[in-house]
Amino acid sequence: MHTQSSFRLLVVRLGAMGDILHALPAVTALRRAHPSWTIDWVIEPAWQPLLTASNGTPAEPLSPAQPLVNRVHLAPVKAWARRPLSGNTLRAIAGLRRILKAPGYSAVLDFQGAVRSALIARATGSARVIGEADPREGAAKWFFSERIGTEGRHVIEQDIELAAAVAGDTLPFVPPLLPIDPEAESWCDRLLAPFRRRPLALLKPGAGWGAKRWPVERYAAVASALAERGFCVLVNAGPGEEPLAESVAAQSGGASTPVVCSLAQLIALTRRTALAVGGDTGPIHLACALGRPVVGIYGPTDPARNGPYGTRFRVLRSPFSQRNHARRNQPEAGLLTITPEDVLKAADEVIAEEGGATRQEAAR
Repeated sequence: MHTQSSFRLLVVRLGAMGDILHALPAVTALRRAHPSWTIDWVIEPAWQPLLTASNGTPAEPLSPAQPLVNRVHLAPVKAWARRPLSGNTLRAIAGLRRILKAPGYSAVLDFQGAVRSALIARATGSARVIGEADPREGAAKWFFSERIGTEGRHVIEQDIELAAAVAGDTLPFVPPLLPIDPEAESWCDRLLAPFRRRPLALLKPGAGWGAKRWPVERYAAVASALAERGFCVLVNAGPGEEPLAESVAAQSGGASTPVVCSLAQLIALTRRTALAVGGDTGPIHLACALGRPVVGIYGPTDPARNGPYGTRFRVLRSPFSQRNHARRNQPEAGLLTITPEDVLKAADEVIAEEGGATRQEAAR
């Protein structure tokens, strides 16, 4: 029998960025409901900054630099998949298994619903491995000792239902806890210093595949109009997306500036954002997680399941768009019916709402 103070929970959500951000409110709700629990997390190294500002040395658990989890376990499963039978891979997997068995986890919560995440969960030796009854990869459910049916439409709601099963809680949605990296915060202050307190608009033209990507020239038109409204407009580029950001900046006539940064720096930058504009992509989910106003431009993915949540937002999506995760290169036809004027109207609305709420809070 585990007491509250001895309960040890392992969370398995390896990636990707948006999926981890969707799981964070559920784990934050568990942390608030059970502050004495030990909660650890297994994650791909690329997404570690979403949990800890380690900067090469372990951060203090439950501090601003690592506010949610006690320990972060790294599992570079993508790298392992490229060389699954190499000696280095096999030794690394064996090492992780030893590390995960040592704490004696009371329960493991698999938010990923994939065979590889379920195998990691099983490697702990815990008697309780909790996952969805209908996981993303159907075979994963055979590794779960507890299969939880979920009713929520949005992934965040489904993850909260899954987390509630650990201790039979009724868990509310709460804004997630994200780390504060002092070095990234200083970088951000230096970057924005020349803009003299102008509100920041952050555009994200990239996406996981072409069908989700609104055209560059339309982002450029939005950037120009937002600059005329007094915004400092930055265009975020992830790895390999630098040409997209540079093209938006060029076509906006210099009204916007590309910014290439680390994930920790993007967290700091997003905290200061007055408006984020983009499609179904990690940085837009980050803006939602940090409570920033968002305009989401959606095509083949369903915003009811993967869209903005927990913040002030507008979602633009054609009624003719169909849910389709095929990795096509060209923008989906419905996405192309959305105009810069549509986006600017939505931006004006969400900014006005945010300003009204801020004034009400100041008057209290």
